[in-house]
Amino acid sequence: MFPSAVYDNRRKKLRESLHEGLVLFLGNQEVPFNYPANTYSFRQDSNFSYFFGLDHPDLAGVVDLDAGKDWIFGNDVDINDIIWMGKQPSIKDQAMKVGVENSAALSELNAVIAEARAQGKKIHFAPPYRAETIIWLSDLLGIHHLELKKNASADLIRAIVKLRMKKDAAEVAEIEKMVDLAYEMHTTAMKMAKPGIVEQEIAGTIEGIALAKGGPVSFPVILSINGQTLHNHHHDNILVEGRMLVIDAGCENHLHYSSDITRTVPVGGKFNARQRGIYETVLNANLAAIKAVKPGVPFKEIHMLAATEVAKGLTAIGLMKGDPAEAAAKGAHTLFFPHGLGHPLGLDVHDLEGMGEAFVGYDDEVTRSKEFGLAFLRFGRKLQEGFVMTIEPGVYFIPELIDTWKAENKLAEFINYDLVETYKDFGGIRIEDDILVTADGCRVLGKPIPKSVEEVEKIMC
Repeated sequence: MFPSAVYDNRRKKLRESLHEGLVLFLGNQEVPFNYPANTYSFRQDSNFSYFFGLDHPDLAGVVDLDAGKDWIFGNDVDINDIIWMGKQPSIKDQAMKVGVENSAALSELNAVIAEARAQGKKIHFAPPYRAETIIWLSDLLGIHHLELKKNASADLIRAIVKLRMKKDAAEVAEIEKMVDLAYEMHTTAMKMAKPGIVEQEIAGTIEGIALAKGGPVSFPVILSINGQTLHNHHHDNILVEGRMLVIDAGCENHLHYSSDITRTVPVGGKFNARQRGIYETVLNANLAAIKAVKPGVPFKEIHMLAATEVAKGLTAIGLMKGDPAEAAAKGAHTLFFPHGLGHPLGLDVHDLEGMGEAFVGYDDEVTRSKEFGLAFLRFGRKLQEGFVMTIEPGVYFIPELIDTWKAENKLAEFINYDLVETYKDFGGIRIEDDILVTADGCRVLGKPIPKSVEEVEKIMC
């Protein structure tokens, strides 16, 4: 964990944004895998981790805004626990490590919350996402589980987003460590991407690298020659020459800061002419978007810049036609690039998404589009120094989407459907980097992972 002063300062800043009542943070509980004693690997709630730092199940944190005190609630282990777990520090000792002077047994939390409710105090809580936490919150607050989300504190959500979106140097360093580990994961996958290899062998190998040298993967590995399915977790295909392999993978460390990198490579290590044309279209969009990043620029504008670059490249190939800027403005590119350019990254791989994208990615100045493709942009508002974002344009040939648009003759003035038909077997390409917004631009985090045609072919040989 970070030094105790880090967590103390975070809670101090939280108190500056909220003025009365209690702020309740419930840590995560262990979740059974297939019977009670066989649990999934424990992962702490990100908000609890950010403000209280303790990485153990069955803990709760309270920030008492009125009294100016912070509390940790949890249970000390007894001899029966010690037999299985070994000696553990007391809750009091753990609390002191993160700058919290007040601690109590978990059972006492009920009385504290009940007293606050009886006094009519505001109890701030963030939207819950786990069934166990929903039940716990519902019992504590007397709110029906279906009503919890709409009763979550908007003031707390805004305060959390404001604090967590801007990463300090220590947080950036943790993210960068995980990007460096992702370098090893991705370059290993590139070297393994040979005809006859089963996808699962590569996916398992790179997940093993994460577990051996950092922590778990930050999301289930996406690795497939069927890259036209954006989140493809099916790993049973056998690699064959002529296909592109999409590898979208990252990892997180013991502090839960994560990386999220995508590379797409030709099976066998050499791009053919068709592959190279699509690949360089995506690469140019990636590079142009990174170059455009700086504080004050709406991310939505950078997304549209990347969309125009995609349209330019596909027009040069002959898959699109007409003016690329007009084509992008009218959404013709979304047949090939139907998702958003990127998202915040930090303690969550889609950082803060559980707070609600309306609070995280949009504001009074930039509202979410309802148009196909652009509606999937998770983050559109102005960038600020300290934000960590992914930049991940792509081009995909989704047969079902192509068929739907072609049947409607949709935006036919910009799309060469006859040529598009010949690409239905292509799959997809995505190239993703993690960047830090700096005072005058941005910095790509971590050791550079091969992404030019020449770099990819060199490392795969």
